[in-house]
Formats: sequence, C-alpha cells, structure tokens
Amino acid sequence: MDQRQWQTPVRNGSQAEPEILPPSTVPGETTYGNRQGYGPAYDEEPVAPPPRRRRSGWQLAPATYILTGINIAVYLLMVLRGVSPTAPTGDQLVHWGANVGLFVLADHQWWRLVTSTFVHSGIIHIATNMWCLYNLGLLGEPLIGAFGVVAAYLLTGVVGNLLSVALHPGAVSAGHILDYGVISVGASGAVFGLAGVLIPLLGSKLLPVDRTEVARLRRSVIYFAVLNFVIGFGADAFKSPIRIDNMAHLGGFLSGMLLGVLLVPKLGVDRKLWIRRQWLAFGSVLLLVVLGAHFVANLWRG
Repeated sequence: MDQRQWQTPVRNGSQAEPEILPPSTVPGETTYGNRQGYGPAYDEEPVAPPPRRRRSGWQLAPATYILTGINIAVYLLMVLRGVSPTAPTGDQLVHWGANVGLFVLADHQWWRLVTSTFVHSGIIHIATNMWCLYNLGLLGEPLIGAFGVVAAYLLTGVVGNLLSVALHPGAVSAGHILDYGVISVGASGAVFGLAGVLIPLLGSKLLPVDRTEVARLRRSVIYFAVLNFVIGFGADAFKSPIRIDNMAHLGGFLSGMLLGVLLVPKLGVDRKLWIRRQWLAFGSVLLLVVLGAHFVANLWRG
C-alpha cells in the first residue's frame, strides 16, 4: 500500500526496492483433499485409477486470476489515459480512486476504501503487489474457494484503508481545509489480509495433507508478513523516500487473521456447513467494517 502526502508526486516506479516481497515458496498447484483409494474387489484384478487431468492455474484459482487481471487492467487504462507509468501525481491518483481521509470523511466518498485497492502508483508498485497476490492466491484459493478469496481481498483491503483513514483523517477548520490527509493506493493491504487468513488456516490439523509440507508453507507466509512489516516500518523510521502505508498493511493483516480464525474450526466438514461458516465469518467482519466506519466518522465530526 503506497502512501503519499498530498501534492507529493508518487515515485515508486523510480525506486529499485519493491514495496512488499513475495513468500519464498508458494506452489503453483496444491490439492487440499483426500484422493479416492482404489483396490481389488473380490478376486478380480485391481482396477487402475483413471489418469488425473492436471488442472490449469485458471481452474485452480479463477478468483486470483480475475483480481490480478482487474488490477493490471486498471493500471493499463490509467497509462493509456495519460498517467505516468512510473510516477503518477497525487491529483492523478485521486482522480482514479485513491484513498484520501478528508474525502472519505468530509465528502462521504466511502467507495474510495474499495477502489484504492485496485489503483497503483507505478510499474514496480503493481508488479510487486501482483506477484504477491498471485502466489498467495494460488495457495489460498483451494482452501477457501473463489468466493472466499474475493471476499477476503475486499474486506481486508477495506479494513486496512479504514485504519489508514482513522489515523490520517485530514482536518477542516471554519470551512477551510487544513490537511487532506494522505493519498493511499495499492493492493498490498488486501495482500497482507490474504497472508493473515492463511496463517491460522495452514496451522489447522484438519487439513488432510502432509503436515511437514503445510508447516513449511505456513512458515513461508509468516516470514513474508514479518519481513514486509520490517521493511515498511523501517522505511518510516529511516525517512526513506518510499512511503509505505503501514496502517493499511496492519489493518489488512489483523482482519485477515480474524477471518482465518473464524474459518479454521470447520475445515473439511460438510460443504453446506462450510458455506454457512464462510457467510458467518465474512458477515462478522463486514459488520465490524460498518461499525468501524461509523465510529471513525463520528470521532472525526466530534
């Protein structure tokens, strides 16, 4: 999640360091489920199992491909409409839906909490975010399904942006704007959210897969989160020219952890019960988003 002071051009594209780093090892295809066993019946010859068709990435994780495609399409459309591919201005990002505290609270432009998760501030910014989204999505979608990935992306991204607005709300006095807050864009809050979902899910003993492999994948996701938090808060501490919205990352990660904890107890159960569990988990976080937005708005007006 890229964060810029108002009127400050975004320069992510000119920097050599990515905003977030991907997990070190995420497989392109993982099957979370028991394979059907085959064996002899009576005294007949054993029947060989039919060959398993290798599913394409699209079949394994359609939501991951769709979300990645939307982000790339928005970036390309911005460039085709004259936005710099490496250093968009603050005004350009705001025009395309960036998150700005004052606009959200004073003008009730709450839609910016969603649109900003699909807007990026340069080629390096979107490249690093999409690489992480792609890898985490391929790992998580077989666990929580296409609906789960989309819901987790949107909800955790919104929670991260809401926390950013709460801490950078902007200010108005006697009808005069004193501070716009910050311009915040990028999918990384939602990416941190997906990482947060995966950590408790991969820790569940209900997963019918090799525990050693799952533990290794879980460590990889944890290292991803820790490393990128260190990079983010370190960039602020050392006044790096790369400004990172750490609050959006933190809000996305914590809300993702909450989603993961709510989903864990019912992994591997009946499909209908699992769907109800998903609706309960995502509905609970959505309710927290609405209540949080109401609280932040009232606090700002007060």
